[in-house]
Amino acid sequence: MIDLRSDTLTRPTDAMRRAMAAAEVGDDVFSEDPTAIRLQEVVAERLGKEAALFVSSGVMGNQLAVRLHTRPGDEVVCEAGCHIANYESAASAALWGVQLRTVEGSRGHLSAADVENAIRPGHYWEPQPRVVALENTHNKAGGVVLRHPDVLAIERVARARGLAFHCDGARIWNASVATGIPERDLVAPFDTVSVCLSKGLGAPVGSVLVGPTELISEARRYRKMLGGGMRQVGLLAAAGLHALEHHRDDLAVDHENARRLASGLASIRGVSVDPDRVETNIVMFDVPDRAATEVVARLKEAGVLVAAFARHTLRAVTYRDLGRADIDAALIAVARALAA
Repeated sequence: MIDLRSDTLTRPTDAMRRAMAAAEVGDDVFSEDPTAIRLQEVVAERLGKEAALFVSSGVMGNQLAVRLHTRPGDEVVCEAGCHIANYESAASAALWGVQLRTVEGSRGHLSAADVENAIRPGHYWEPQPRVVALENTHNKAGGVVLRHPDVLAIERVARARGLAFHCDGARIWNASVATGIPERDLVAPFDTVSVCLSKGLGAPVGSVLVGPTELISEARRYRKMLGGGMRQVGLLAAAGLHALEHHRDDLAVDHENARRLASGLASIRGVSVDPDRVETNIVMFDVPDRAATEVVARLKEAGVLVAAFARHTLRAVTYRDLGRADIDAALIAVARALAA
């Protein structure tokens, strides 16, 4: 089976498993796990922030940031298709009593004017805007990398209005590899950033939240409140350290495979896709004359898994477990499924 549903399907390599088995561990609830401490130091340094906290998932990282920057009755300004608004089970509302002010962007991009217009005047009877949150790369827009000048312009708006600035940087590593801009420069404008280790980097579990020391210390308490205080977490942290050292640069191969996939799809009758819009490892393609769910079922029978994202839209994601041969085989399956 060729599984293109998500880069979260990446499995640990043998070398990563050896690193996990050899990890020095301690009790992380007591802040005594040396490997977790090392991972946090490495990620904070790479991203140019004061401190970091290992968390179990990207959702937890984002939601800790929401809690740090808001109080019940407050509001988060974010792009309508972002992960926080669509894939976190309404956690901001359920956990923190915070609502989201979603703004329609263009393929995941927001302008400074979009954000400025979405920030309420501040009347006491309104939800109080407290933070602007952006996602880079933008999953639902197809792995789009945010334009850095736009990010800087949005930061100026947020600062002028006294709002915090958070980045859901689950795939910030992909953004950096695609643009050549170091991760620390991409996230420099943000107060807090959540980054994922378990997507393209290939670790089995985990994300990291970075930011100022005071906020990260507070986040540790809220992590515990959410049940995220783990014990000998160094086994997992070791996988993250190995991924950062050995897998990060390989993301370029995933991007090449995604472009290969998109180019092949563009030549198949019944598929609509623009390969020039594929910036990282996510390919969104349309089947205008078919229901996406029908195509998903046909491809599954042919040994290929993809995800239905809208009525006529599907998503395919490349990652380190897939090679060129898998991409080419998937293209043959798509062509046959649509010709049936």
